[in-house]
Amino acid sequence: MTTVISRSQLRTGVTIVFLSISALIMIYPLIWLFFASFKPNNEIFGSLQLLPKHIVWDSYKNGWKGSGQFTFGVFLLNTIKMVVPVVLFTVLSSTVVAYGFARFQFVLKNVFFAIMISTLMLPNAVIIIPRFILFKEFGWLNSYLPFTMPALFACYPFFIFMMVQFFRGLPRELDESATIDGCNSFGILTRILMPLCKPAIFSAAIFQFIWTWNDFFNSLIYINSVKKFTLALGLRMSLDVSSAAKWNEVMAMSMVAIIPCVLIFFFSQKYFVEGIATTGLKG
Repeated sequence: MTTVISRSQLRTGVTIVFLSISALIMIYPLIWLFFASFKPNNEIFGSLQLLPKHIVWDSYKNGWKGSGQFTFGVFLLNTIKMVVPVVLFTVLSSTVVAYGFARFQFVLKNVFFAIMISTLMLPNAVIIIPRFILFKEFGWLNSYLPFTMPALFACYPFFIFMMVQFFRGLPRELDESATIDGCNSFGILTRILMPLCKPAIFSAAIFQFIWTWNDFFNSLIYINSVKKFTLALGLRMSLDVSSAAKWNEVMAMSMVAIIPCVLIFFFSQKYFVEGIATTGLKG
């Protein structure tokens, strides 16, 4: 009995050590980024030491001022203006479209669903030129409409597929009971199914928030005016304006840019893990 307990304890200890080392490896870049924001330039790339020898205290203050007439507060506000509508529209439109695919029968339903799923396979590089030409014809360039309008019209098949999987896991008896109680289709969705879909909705919102917040490529293509730059473009611009970049300020603003994503993830972690586990997206 003593041998069995010892082996069990040994196995638990090895597991804890393995997970701790794995977690340290995963989080080390963030730790390095944090301490690098307090180092002078020559020490960031000239030393392997994690802790700074000479602490630079004003990197966050100077980094926040930006390098031109716009501060990082402007870029942060622009990012919020772009991300919040995109997340809200994505959640609403994906939920409604997924509800239709999961609960209703209509002509060519399977064909439409197959077409929707097939768009998941298209690489972004293939559609970037047609989308640019289309948005240019609409006059949407140099605005946030290329981001918000596709979200409003459910142009993110990944989230539709995720919500469909979740709706299919909910028993249809709930719909029938609600119908007997006098609910119409909209009432069934808003009063019965959506409260049960909170894990999937939170997962979709977190994914879309992080992806849109960190998006650099699409922002670079569609936004030209500096006053509408997002954080990703603001960080890139701080490297362009001078030949000798102040890397500690860049690192400091990178930390500021990361904080909202980290907070959103940890505050919604419970729903996020549950949503991944119940929508069939886990590996």
